[in-house]
Amino acid sequence: MSGRKGGYLAWALAGTATISDLAAQHGVSRKFVYQQADKASVALDDVFASAAPDEVLFARPVTRTWLRQLTLGLTMICYSSWRGVVELMRDMLGVAISEGTVHNVHQAAARQAGAINRGQDLSTIRVGLHDEIFQGSQPVLAGVDARSTYCYLLATAEHRDADTWGILLDASQQGLNPDYTIADAGQGLRAGQKAAWGDKPCHGDVFHIQHQCEGLANTLAGIAKGVRSRRKKLQTKTGKAYQAPDLGDRIALALRAEAGAHALAGDIRTLTAWLAHDVLALAGPNLEIPG
Repeated sequence: MSGRKGGYLAWALAGTATISDLAAQHGVSRKFVYQQADKASVALDDVFASAAPDEVLFARPVTRTWLRQLTLGLTMICYSSWRGVVELMRDMLGVAISEGTVHNVHQAAARQAGAINRGQDLSTIRVGLHDEIFQGSQPVLAGVDARSTYCYLLATAEHRDADTWGILLDASQQGLNPDYTIADAGQGLRAGQKAAWGDKPCHGDVFHIQHQCEGLANTLAGIAKGVRSRRKKLQTKTGKAYQAPDLGDRIALALRAEAGAHALAGDIRTLTAWLAHDVLALAGPNLEIPG
């Protein structure tokens, strides 16, 4: 099996890439990728099925470098906790390490990754996407290339003000000078960009608009549901011996309130869908391009 074919078959079997993407990247059909992946899966099954339970399938030297790689792989690929890494090393490999050692391995890897990241040329990024995410309660400043989705900024910070977003100045020293950026209306974020690039355009994102509209639609739907419950509760009181004299009027009012609440919730839900799919959605192909 060639390295090229083995590479995309590994991705297909692992499910780390879609069949469509693999076919497009390697210039083959989706059917071909499926066929090759099926053959590889059968071959792997045959290898493991034919081997005796205690037969050695392969061997490799275990070095300190490999143990560090395993430590990083367990946490970053398998999402293991540090304590889980300690237990696996002890129970499966007979290697005694501490959680402090796991921490030190990650810190060393972070320093090495930071040096590599600071050496990247960011001059080809034309559109930057900036936002603030959180690790617990700690802000993390993030920047992504809109075209490639390459993450060129991911930095923890104590605050989200203009000073901390001044980190964009550091990125500009690596050549980051996009035509424009897209971000929310955060004052610190926009002030930091202004300090880095002056009056460079920063367009508003659509996520927060859609999120707020969807929140409004959900709130109105909840109100309509509550109005319906109150109307049903009133109707259960009809025909009872001690029925209130104004019960009929109250039920009529509840029916009108219910109709209005459901109509409003439905209208806002429709407008929200139009906004998401017809107004703010990405533009499709030109009319002259067949679908």
